[in-house]
Amino acid sequence: MYYDALKTFVTVVEEKNFTKAAQKLRISQPSVSLHIKNLEQEFQTVLLNRSPKQLTVTPTGDMLYHRSKQIIRLYEQAKQDIYEHHHLARGKLTIGASFTIGEYVLPQILAEFHQLYPHVDIEVVIDNTEAIARHVRLFHVDIGLIEGQTNDKELSVETFLEDELYIVAPLDHPFAKRKDVTIDQLQNETWITREEGSGTGEYLQHVLKSNGLKARTFVTFSSNQAIKEAVIHGMGLSVLSKYVLQRGSIGGELAVISVRGMDFKRKFSYVESPMTGGNKNKELLVELLRKEKKDASPQ
Repeated sequence: MYYDALKTFVTVVEEKNFTKAAQKLRISQPSVSLHIKNLEQEFQTVLLNRSPKQLTVTPTGDMLYHRSKQIIRLYEQAKQDIYEHHHLARGKLTIGASFTIGEYVLPQILAEFHQLYPHVDIEVVIDNTEAIARHVRLFHVDIGLIEGQTNDKELSVETFLEDELYIVAPLDHPFAKRKDVTIDQLQNETWITREEGSGTGEYLQHVLKSNGLKARTFVTFSSNQAIKEAVIHGMGLSVLSKYVLQRGSIGGELAVISVRGMDFKRKFSYVESPMTGGNKNKELLVELLRKEKKDASPQ
């Protein structure tokens, strides 16, 4: 490869001096002379007229000078293009997200992702946890973000964030202003829940069953916002994520029932298929999710 020789030749022509060219290129003067000699042998022509007082370019040297400038420019552009191909994110990333994550958590994460990688086209599919796991397994999405876990053995699961949930009630509920409510006092309430396959819906069922609670009735919605509105209008109680409630719901529209001695927590996880390795854009998102996990960890 004559790149170094051509770059040396161009520098000599522009500096009109071997010593100055060597200094600019940070190589020895004998190395400069050797590069010029090798080019003259390669092209079977004299490129430079040397004299103690002056260095001039021959007609063939002038031809090679202009061609060398083009070659160097193309070479360096090729290096830049290849570097960007390997290091700059482009193309498309398709993300599946369960409702709570997709509507309340993911937009903030993607804002940072877009700032870091503005050339990546992003598509988000929002569905319940069970459906998102299925989308990942069938390669409909590159990665899935779900509430809790999945029993799908074909997928790998890793936690990236902890969520806290609250039992919420309408402001005029008898327990709304009490601070000594016990879990067994929540018997025979109407519960507003998400549909089957929802992570939040499954968590509510877990809370009820693990504490021996029976519901008077269930009212099911496939939307967190619809559940909030139903509770606000007095239809019953529900369990909702802190992310769903963080925009002014608590205190203003809904009451949180503080249950003595109990916290309600779960994990947000990302799920991948081991068969979809080598997706750079997905790996970049995973890096961001791991950073989210690290930032959220107690210091």
